[in-house]
Amino acid sequence: MSDQNKSVAELAAEAKKSFDQKHDAVKAIAEKALAEAEAGKGMTQTAKELADQALTGMNEAKARLDDLEQKLARGGGESDKPMTAGERFINDERFKSFAGETRPRGRVLVEVKDISSLTTNADGSVGTLIQPERAAPVMVPQRMMTIRQLLAVGQTTSGSIEYDKETGFTNAAAPVAEGASKPQSSIQFEEATATVRTIAHWMRANVQVLADAAALRSIIDQRLRYGLDYVEEVQLLTGDGTGQNLPGLITEATAYAAPGGLVAESLIDDIRFGHLQVALAEYAANGTVLNPIDWAFIETMKDDHGRYLIGNPQGTLTPTLWGQPVVPTQAMTVDKFLVGAFNMAAQIFDRQDATVEVSTEDADNFTKNKVTIRAEKRLALAIYRPEALVYGDLGRVG
Repeated sequence: MSDQNKSVAELAAEAKKSFDQKHDAVKAIAEKALAEAEAGKGMTQTAKELADQALTGMNEAKARLDDLEQKLARGGGESDKPMTAGERFINDERFKSFAGETRPRGRVLVEVKDISSLTTNADGSVGTLIQPERAAPVMVPQRMMTIRQLLAVGQTTSGSIEYDKETGFTNAAAPVAEGASKPQSSIQFEEATATVRTIAHWMRANVQVLADAAALRSIIDQRLRYGLDYVEEVQLLTGDGTGQNLPGLITEATAYAAPGGLVAESLIDDIRFGHLQVALAEYAANGTVLNPIDWAFIETMKDDHGRYLIGNPQGTLTPTLWGQPVVPTQAMTVDKFLVGAFNMAAQIFDRQDATVEVSTEDADNFTKNKVTIRAEKRLALAIYRPEALVYGDLGRVG
């Protein structure tokens, strides 16, 4: 087994064994030298050289052991930060072999996942592929993706998932006299299919990017991978289910209607009554999705004396309303809200994690020294309980 495939604990055990062996060797040399000194014999030059070599080897083994023990103390030997998708790609042995060719021809496909990083001088890391004179790429503004974190996530190896969608529940349970007929409740389902959809895009770059790890990592992380996640966020929330679009949460949600004749006096009341509507459908709302503009408006609402209702500009405020988290995202339309029991309402099925492929197999690439870089992912969204989602208008904008 190579060192790359061993855990830090295994490497530490081997280092400890090596140190003990070298320590015993130094101890044996010292004991022999002491015995000879007591017998009036001097230490030969050869013996001195062997002693120096043994002592140097022991010190090197001790330094390696100390380093591995520190890594274990930090938490299992994993690096302090996870790899990005771009780092995962450029560290893959298949890509390094491809990029190391004098004139790369063909293609290489790598599945990119968030995994623990290796240090730049570790076995299997990118090492000297990164040129030290190159400046780090400038980070571009990116939207924080939040909708996926609200939902249950599963895996599939199929192109579609068949499931039962709950469309209604009639609870007829009641006290019953002895011998009398029992009332019948009913729950309504309809057969539904969640079809796996593909989100993908590609771009061209100069072939020299294969030898520039920093630039290639930037293209993958800041453009290709981010582009997939950006579109996924919008699709999960607002996809209309037609063509190659996912059926979004908003499209499938139940329309907001204040229950029980209640009348909202503010947009905060609308959100509370949306939670109530979910509760009356026998679900427990666990979040609210808003546009950041609407959330900022709510945070800065004041009473008649100019005091903030919920915001505190001098402190920190975890986004919550009515005891549940608020998820601000620009994927949500201004003046709209979505509340729901998200983890019960819907589930993502990942068919293919994000993959990145580079290829020179194109006539235009060949003649112009270009390389094509493509990224794609495949997933389906099953919405089990539309009544667990409520979508409505805040009424703030006329």
